[in-house]
Amino acid sequence: MVLLESDSELERGDAAPDFELPGTDGETYSLSSFADYDAVLVVFTCNHCPYAKAKFEELNHLASAYDDLAVVGINPNDAEDRPEDSFERMQELVADGTIGYTAYLRDESQAVAADYGAVCTPDPFLLENTGDGFELAFHSRIDDAMSPDDEVSDYEMRTAVEALLAGDDIPVEEYPSQGCSIKWKDE
Repeated sequence: MVLLESDSELERGDAAPDFELPGTDGETYSLSSFADYDAVLVVFTCNHCPYAKAKFEELNHLASAYDDLAVVGINPNDAEDRPEDSFERMQELVADGTIGYTAYLRDESQAVAADYGAVCTPDPFLLENTGDGFELAFHSRIDDAMSPDDEVSDYEMRTAVEALLAGDDIPVEEYPSQGCSIKWKDE
C-alpha cells in the first residue's frame, strides 16, 4: 500500500470531464445520466483499500440523505493486480448492501481517473449541475478522519454538499484527500 494525497489540476469552475462507464447494475452511465441532480459527488474509490473502505458508510449516508445529490463511485484500479477490485466484486458489494451509492462504475481503461487527475482512493470531486453540464465545485477530502481508524470530528463534504445545494458559497477549506494509490496498469 502506498499512501498518497490527491493533487488533481482541475480547479473550481472547470468543466467536469465526461465519461461513459458500465455500472454494477448493468447500465452504462455518463454525466448526463445524472442531469436530474443538482450535484454529483464523483469519488474514485475501490473495494480493497482501507482508506476507501473506511468511507463506505459516509458515502452511503451522503447518497441516501440528499435527494438532489448523486454519489457516483468509480473504481479505476487494475483488477489483474488487485483481484478484489474486480467488477464482479463490485457487484457483490452492491448486492450485499455494503455499497449503496447512486451508481458504482468501472473505469477499466483508467482514462476517466486520468482525465480527473485522480491519484488515490478515495479521491472525491463535487460537481455542480450548471444546466449546461457539470463543473467542479469542490475537490477535497470526505471528512477530517485521515486514517481508517481515526474518529471523524468534521464531516466536511456534508457541509460542502449542503452549501452547494442551498446555492451558497462552500464554507469549507479544500484539503487533499488521502488514501492508497490508484493501481495503474502501467506500473
